[in-house]
Amino acid sequence: MRITCRALVFLLLLLASMVPIESAAQDEKISFIRDDEVESTIRRFATPLFEAAGLDASGVRIYLVNDPRLNAFVAGGQNLFINTGLILRSKSANQLMGVIAHETGHIAGGHLARTQDAMRNATAQAIIAMVVGAAAAAASGNPNAAAAGMLGGAGLAQQSVLQYSVGQESAADQAGMRFLDRTGQSAKGLLEFFEILEGEELLSAARQDPYLRTHPLTQQRMDIVREHVEHSRYKSSADTPEFAELHAMMTAKLAAFINPPGQTLGQFKESDGSVPARYARAIAYYRIPDLAKALPLVDGLIRERPDNPWFEELKGQMLFENGRIGEALAPYEASVRLKPSSGLLRIGLAQAMIESNDSKLTKRAIGELTEAVRSEDRNPLGWHLLAVAYGREENFGMSALSLAEEALSGGDRKTAAQQAIRAAQLLPPGSPGRLRAEDLKATARLKDRD
Repeated sequence: MRITCRALVFLLLLLASMVPIESAAQDEKISFIRDDEVESTIRRFATPLFEAAGLDASGVRIYLVNDPRLNAFVAGGQNLFINTGLILRSKSANQLMGVIAHETGHIAGGHLARTQDAMRNATAQAIIAMVVGAAAAAASGNPNAAAAGMLGGAGLAQQSVLQYSVGQESAADQAGMRFLDRTGQSAKGLLEFFEILEGEELLSAARQDPYLRTHPLTQQRMDIVREHVEHSRYKSSADTPEFAELHAMMTAKLAAFINPPGQTLGQFKESDGSVPARYARAIAYYRIPDLAKALPLVDGLIRERPDNPWFEELKGQMLFENGRIGEALAPYEASVRLKPSSGLLRIGLAQAMIESNDSKLTKRAIGELTEAVRSEDRNPLGWHLLAVAYGREENFGMSALSLAEEALSGGDRKTAAQQAIRAAQLLPPGSPGRLRAEDLKATARLKDRD
């Protein structure tokens, strides 16, 4: 799997010196997934709940943790973290939305603010500071080495983030059920999730999923949720066809990228002609790699769903990672045309343009990346590629500015300050780039003093 911004992209993020809340907490390795389709699906499920809670949905950041265990948590304010294990074990969109509603209850209830003394260093900045090496590995042209580093966890450590009180858990349950009611959703999915956790209560702490350890479950809480479900006007509400398909596509894609190809092909058999199953098989064959089987499958999906940007993205990734960069440009361009708001898709297209070594495409790559980093301002790869592209155009001031942005997004304040100083020396006085360089110098130095 590539450590680049493409279909199912893994970026290593640093979890810095977090303080254990549980005495038995042990270091855990952690990595994060970046994928536009999965993020968009979770955002589609979560936005109505955020709005029902009175939150600015665009202000809540969602992070996907590559971990097979059941867990979800909020940290550092409005930051929601969801394990891939939770997504893959969910049987419906409603189950996943039940958990999101509960976590939204923690945000809306200000539970994080009330536990800041206990959390101490477990801030959003500590959790989401990106490792610059992930971008460097992606740009090095050695994706296999980068992927190996990701799968090994690269020595990143995570300790227990937060343990809520039973009272806070009950309050989050109540709030979550209100949010579900306001959006016309059943709380049945939340109850089903609790029933899964209930089966783990007799296990030793080491074998329990982390959600149970940090979100204490009681019979009283389950009884209250069960009572609510029984008397809710939305008791029998089922997932809409849209949500059901989004969930099926997301889980098929995640399973195909995370699990071994053989396991995926066993789960999504050739006799299954559904779109999610064909999607999963296309990914599995591509990972083997067997493009002779993968490409016809993705081409069939594109013909059937010509408005799906992620099928085009997947085809571009298949071709790009097998050295067919020229052929990869068209599907990447199609993915951006179908979803121009996606910074991740634009970064994928721009990287293909840059690595094609076609000087005629450099200016276009700069345009794509400039637009991409408006939304992906914390993405080191986007800034790194922008620095490369500006360097090829011999615009060394903007190249240095981009390197400063890359360093700052990765938490390297020293390099950020050095590159910002260089950019300020090279860029014209009063220009937007020069002003930004001056801001970055001040920001890097201020953070360094903190």
